[in-house]
Amino acid sequence: MATISSPGLASGIDIKSIVSQLVALERAPLQPLQTQASSMQSKLSVYGSIKSMVASLGDAAGKLSTASGWNAVSASSSNSAAVSATAAAGAPATSLSIEVQQLAKAHSTASVAIPVGSSMGSGKLSIQLGGWSGNTFTPGAGAAVEVTVEAADTLTQMAAKINAANGGVSATVLRDASGERLLMRSNDTGEEKAFRVQVTDDDGTPNDASGLSRLAYDPGTATGTTRTQQALNAQATVNNVAITSASNKLTDALPGLTLQLSQVTTAPVEIGVSNDTAAMKKNVEAFVAAYNQLNNMLTGVTKYDPATKVAGSLQGDSTAIGLQNALRGMMRSVTASSPFSRLSDIGLEAKQGGNLEIKTEKLDAALTNLDGLKNLFTATGDASSQGFGLKIKTFADGLLATDGLMSTKTESLQNAVKRNTKEQDRVVDRAARAEVRLLAQYNAMDAAVGRLNGLSAFVNQQVTMWNKSSG
Repeated sequence: MATISSPGLASGIDIKSIVSQLVALERAPLQPLQTQASSMQSKLSVYGSIKSMVASLGDAAGKLSTASGWNAVSASSSNSAAVSATAAAGAPATSLSIEVQQLAKAHSTASVAIPVGSSMGSGKLSIQLGGWSGNTFTPGAGAAVEVTVEAADTLTQMAAKINAANGGVSATVLRDASGERLLMRSNDTGEEKAFRVQVTDDDGTPNDASGLSRLAYDPGTATGTTRTQQALNAQATVNNVAITSASNKLTDALPGLTLQLSQVTTAPVEIGVSNDTAAMKKNVEAFVAAYNQLNNMLTGVTKYDPATKVAGSLQGDSTAIGLQNALRGMMRSVTASSPFSRLSDIGLEAKQGGNLEIKTEKLDAALTNLDGLKNLFTATGDASSQGFGLKIKTFADGLLATDGLMSTKTESLQNAVKRNTKEQDRVVDRAARAEVRLLAQYNAMDAAVGRLNGLSAFVNQQVTMWNKSSG
């Protein structure tokens, strides 16, 4: 017998509606599971933000936990256009008087002018770095570099070959009304970074004023290349002590201090190096900001707002509440340092709600006692006497460790989400199987009713016929 394509057609019963309502009852547990999943996902997101803020607090505390966080220095110059100064962290505080008599310069040469696009002939250039004393050249430690020049090579092509040879010399072509010249210049400044150019000229006559020999640079020879700048060392005095340098950037003359010579001076330039208390203050302010951000986050997610009747996503969460209490307790704790043992001693005062407020005048006063302030954050010892930078950095690292509180809490929530997902899948599967079963049962009932209706109609027809024949 064919199945009924439209459930309830034979019986007149709304089977689809009945089955739909019964299936809805089977799916009823899905709604609270979905609500629970949404809550857990929200908690996971919040804990992700908390972990990020804990990491930021740990980083800020870490900067204050070691001596390197307190050795920022700044350098000043009375004439930075002539001599500028930068100081590395830890450089000793000092003051200097500098005068510059001569700047370091690079050796430069220029060839004779030739028509634009023409060549100078073929042969080889041998470029050697070293130093000149009058007409005497003293080669440096490096080997000479050879450049092969073809007969058709223009000056532009020769410059490219010289640059590609990496011989410590750069080349370019200068064009003017006279034609074009090959300019060569040492890559580095200093008397020992001059250069000599020797030529093996294919015309058979070296060191003359024709052919490729015109590119030779060797004082005393008849060539078309002349020196346009002598290689020079920088000459200066530091506190009236004469110094020389191949570079205008002095990096090794004074510990932790770099001087850039830019102009010959006509008057002494005063250089000062001092503790950069502004940078240290910024580190303390960053520490306070990181803590306040985390404290505000924990306050917001654990509170209940009676005005809006909205609870934070972590209200009643013992992990979040415990973390906030622990952090607030540490901020009110003491160290074994002297003369400062509490954060409030340097102007970091805990306010209602747990946030820290900076009393600027008090912090500025503490910065005048740099050793004492540093000790407040870097003191070592047991947990009760550690400096604040060290104890909070250690606390943050412990929270973020693979077996730490943040990691275990996150893992627990993730496992709960997985279990919830599996339970939702079971509810959906159970409802789907129930729908199939119920449709089959109601369809069977509908078919049976259809058969009974057909049999009833047949019996009624027969009775009617019997009544007619008997009459």
